[in-house]
Amino acid sequence: MAAAAAPGQPAEPGPAGSLRRCLARLGALRARPDGSRRSELHLLFDQLISESCGPEPAAAPGPQDVCAVLVQACQLVPLDQEHLVSKVCQLIHHLLNRYQVMVDEQNLNFLLSYCISALRQCSSWTHVEILQALAALVYNNGPKCQKYLPDLLGKAGLLLQFSDPAQPEVELRRAAVRSMANLCLSVPGQPYLDESYRIVCFQTFLSVLQSSKTTDVDDITFCMLLQSALKGVQSLLNGGKMKLMQMDQIGALLAVLKKCMFHGLPGLSIEVPTALYPAPLPQYDKRSPVKQEQAEPATSKQTGSRRKKCKGKQKKGEFEEEGREDSEDAGNESVLGADMLKLQLGDVQSSPCPDPRPRVSDVCAGKDPPSSQPWKRFSSSESEYSDNEGGIQSKVRSYQANVRQGALACFLSTIKSIEKRVLYGYWSAFVPDAPGIGSPQSVSLMTIALKDPSPKTRACALQVLSAFLEGSKQFLSVAEDANDHKRAFTPFSVTIASSIRELHRCLLLALVAESSSQTLTQIVKCLANLVSNAPYSRLKPGLLTRVWNQIKPYISHKDVNVRVSSLTLLGAIVSVQAPLPEVQLLLQQPSSSGLSSSGSATPRRFGSCEQWRKAAPWAGESPQDSPAGCAPPEPCWLLRLCVSLIVLPREDSCSDSDASFPSLCSVYEPCPLRLEALQVLALLVKGYFPMAQSYFLALGEVACRCMEEMDPSIQLHGAKLLEELGTGVLQQHKPDSPTAPEQRVPVSVVVTFWTMMLNGPLPGTLQNSPHATLQTSACDALSSILPEAFSLLQGDQQILCVTLLLGLNHSENPLVKAAAARALGVYILFPCLRQDVMFVADTANAILNSLHDKSPNVRAKAAWSLGNLTDTLIINMETMGQSFQEELSDLLLLKLLRSATEASKDRDKVKSNAVRALGNVLHFLQPCHVANPRFREAIEESLQALIATVGSEATMKVRWNACYALGNVFKNPALPLGEAPWATQAFSALSSVVKSCKNFKVRIKSAMALSIPSKRECYGSTEQFCQIWSALVVALQRSEDTEDFLEFKYSSSLRTQICQALLHLLQLARSTDLPLIGGTLRDHGEAIKPYVLQYLRSSGEESEAGVHTDLGERERGLQGAIDHLSGIERELQGKARVRVSLYLEDVLTHHTNATELTEA
Repeated sequence: MAAAAAPGQPAEPGPAGSLRRCLARLGALRARPDGSRRSELHLLFDQLISESCGPEPAAAPGPQDVCAVLVQACQLVPLDQEHLVSKVCQLIHHLLNRYQVMVDEQNLNFLLSYCISALRQCSSWTHVEILQALAALVYNNGPKCQKYLPDLLGKAGLLLQFSDPAQPEVELRRAAVRSMANLCLSVPGQPYLDESYRIVCFQTFLSVLQSSKTTDVDDITFCMLLQSALKGVQSLLNGGKMKLMQMDQIGALLAVLKKCMFHGLPGLSIEVPTALYPAPLPQYDKRSPVKQEQAEPATSKQTGSRRKKCKGKQKKGEFEEEGREDSEDAGNESVLGADMLKLQLGDVQSSPCPDPRPRVSDVCAGKDPPSSQPWKRFSSSESEYSDNEGGIQSKVRSYQANVRQGALACFLSTIKSIEKRVLYGYWSAFVPDAPGIGSPQSVSLMTIALKDPSPKTRACALQVLSAFLEGSKQFLSVAEDANDHKRAFTPFSVTIASSIRELHRCLLLALVAESSSQTLTQIVKCLANLVSNAPYSRLKPGLLTRVWNQIKPYISHKDVNVRVSSLTLLGAIVSVQAPLPEVQLLLQQPSSSGLSSSGSATPRRFGSCEQWRKAAPWAGESPQDSPAGCAPPEPCWLLRLCVSLIVLPREDSCSDSDASFPSLCSVYEPCPLRLEALQVLALLVKGYFPMAQSYFLALGEVACRCMEEMDPSIQLHGAKLLEELGTGVLQQHKPDSPTAPEQRVPVSVVVTFWTMMLNGPLPGTLQNSPHATLQTSACDALSSILPEAFSLLQGDQQILCVTLLLGLNHSENPLVKAAAARALGVYILFPCLRQDVMFVADTANAILNSLHDKSPNVRAKAAWSLGNLTDTLIINMETMGQSFQEELSDLLLLKLLRSATEASKDRDKVKSNAVRALGNVLHFLQPCHVANPRFREAIEESLQALIATVGSEATMKVRWNACYALGNVFKNPALPLGEAPWATQAFSALSSVVKSCKNFKVRIKSAMALSIPSKRECYGSTEQFCQIWSALVVALQRSEDTEDFLEFKYSSSLRTQICQALLHLLQLARSTDLPLIGGTLRDHGEAIKPYVLQYLRSSGEESEAGVHTDLGERERGLQGAIDHLSGIERELQGKARVRVSLYLEDVLTHHTNATELTEA
């Protein structure tokens, strides 16, 4: 350690020098007797405490100096000198907090031992200071305190004693709870508290939060006590990854959080029970919430600007609590970090668009009367409290607001620690519902959002409500009020629908009443979350119209965050359950609709939209090009707005909120705003393509412009817009598209569009971009080209596309390589390319290369493309005949067979398409290949791989494809199906699956495969033929046996397929097969007769294979079997024990009589 400054040298200035001088003085005091040492220590400690409470120093002392002074001080102060013990503990508290020092483990052990001993030996009047020192020492040092936990948190632990509800001194209890909360803080990469200590701490915090303030406790001290307990719970939930599983635990915590959320809220006094109880939720009885979360990809991730989070400064409250707790308050008390305001771009002091308050009338005009008086906030000021109130009252209100913010922050952590299906049982406790006639409005999170005087607290409540709404689609899906319910009780679906309507009403009221830009952003984000999850198709229309009209003016708000979140909300509207009739009407409204009544001028960007609308030359589109005739007189308002934000220069100088983006203050709107506009445009094209198609070429030009820019994020979303445009055209031109041919985008326009793209930045992006994600999106965009348009492109452009994709297939980046492999799988299906043997060979080699990649994603995409490629082999074989088969290299075919066999042993995502490819290749093989010794081993291995997959425990999709593949194999007459050993194994595997597989779709495919061989000799011996017959009979009897109710809907298709297979076998049966067939019918004929009759009756339906069968065809099939069997039985001259033909004739007679009765 450094000693005092040497004689003749100037003393080191600042706190570091002062500490070193104090250290030297402390060292000198060791030699003095106790009497003179005591007074010197008093003076020295007073001086140090005074300096640590003074102005902020220019340079803080080093941690080593601080620790050395504290250790030296403790060594000089015996525990019997209690005044000095009190002062040295104050010194620990002040120095560690002031200079944010993390004590090293060696010094921590000494100082903790000293404090614990002091708590045990010193008088009670010193305990508060000792506990404050202890709290500062353990802050972020929990993992280093493991050996002291029994003394602090054990059965008779000191902190448990001092935090006991029976503890009369509240200051002492508060200091103990604060120390406990600091112990619960987690340190990344370090072990956390043991489960037993976590439970002890949680129960302690819960008991504190459940306690009521007594008259002898002042408000501020009680607020500090609650804050410490709330932070402790939050630390346990966040750092300890504590999962709340027990219902009593959850109910008790939510009850105290609800109580603290409203603590000190002016004009409100509520009574909350000690525990809240959940309501049973029928939505979650049928399927697990985990699967639902996966099935509903996060629809709320819409904002492009969320990748760029810039944290603004945060102002500390005027009245802060001392110690380490307050250093956390600055970032946690109002949850205003990256979690709270994801779109915060800097300190913004701006107001919303001109005079938004008159718009309250628009929120509920003619619909819901605005009950504004009960929701009236006490203060619209930005500050935490009004300046003209007394200091003590202001201080109390500030601390009460901190408690409310702490409770909301803790609630946010609680939401993340509870399963959604459990959380939504408490929906009614926190989410508003429409008040009944004569009854008051229930208190909820919206009460705080509308009534709390603190904008920070309002923002916190809105963030919690957003978290509540996120992922609520399954819960809200039961809501329904489209029909008027006139019943003696209110159904649950109507209750939830009422809650959704009230949420809309309250959030729109909050929107027009809010003056804080940060809170406005949270309101709009909360609305976006609500819109993304509400089932509007089951609700009365009108809700989205109100949101739409009310959000329009905020798109011209001066604050970028508000503008971005407003676009996010519009994106949610055009993406939710698209296309919705209500949204279609909104998109068709003229741009002035909903603005003139809002009390504000037309937003400044709307006028500039005219410039884009009139720019016909660059749009490259004339009225006659429009597929639906002339373009409408006024384009879609939202489309115009987005395009103007993306491509037009900004009209004004930088606003305050752009200050942190100096590079963006030049030509265009701020980057986050342009990104959000691009995403909204892509969602609009995706959900409402018929509306966007009138501006198809113009939107392509927008995508081109974006891809020509330098900013990779703008380029990326330009490529995504291009992909959506391409996909929209593909969907329109599908054979089963509901769009009439004359309403589709003409192929000639699509050719013009892609010619523009290929002459623009797209090839350069694909070739030279250093950004893999951008290349991937560009690759996906290139794969969305319409096949008919591709065939009409110029030859050099076709070659360019193919060359680019083949080249990218060798990329070192797995994302790019996977996208290229998938795109090749799309192109191989193009009619103009699939017949080109050279292209097929090049594509096959590229796909085989990717199939051996180390990335599972690349292999999965390559396997899908391999399946498509082998599909084209079959199509070409059927359309081009022998010529194509002869041109394709035998060596390539052998490589395809071996690679697909190897891939069939990979993970399921690869395997499902690998087995599909195997079936196609084995179907494609010619007699020359089957006889070739080089192919013999590969064929055997591939067949064994297919047979093993059919009977494996793989996913149902894999087994379904494997059964389908075996059916393909059976179609190849070159394979020795009737005599080969593998055929017996294949039939056995399919027979087993058709009887017992849990998945009915797999059973259907296996029955279909068993009915494919067209000749009796293909089925092998009589024994094998009859085994297949018996398996199908058993399968028919078990066609309704299932443990999974969801499978039951496939039982009819399964019976149809089995009956077809049985009749197919009967039409091929030989005389030697009849005894066993007859025996089966004798034993099970009556059991299966109803199923056969049902099969004959249920004609006209579409089979699993997609083939319609009419009544006559099924009857003819049965009659054909009867004729075939009658001929065989006549040859046997009565030797058959059971005449199968008589059984079938009886079935046909029953069917004919029943049909005649029905017609009569």
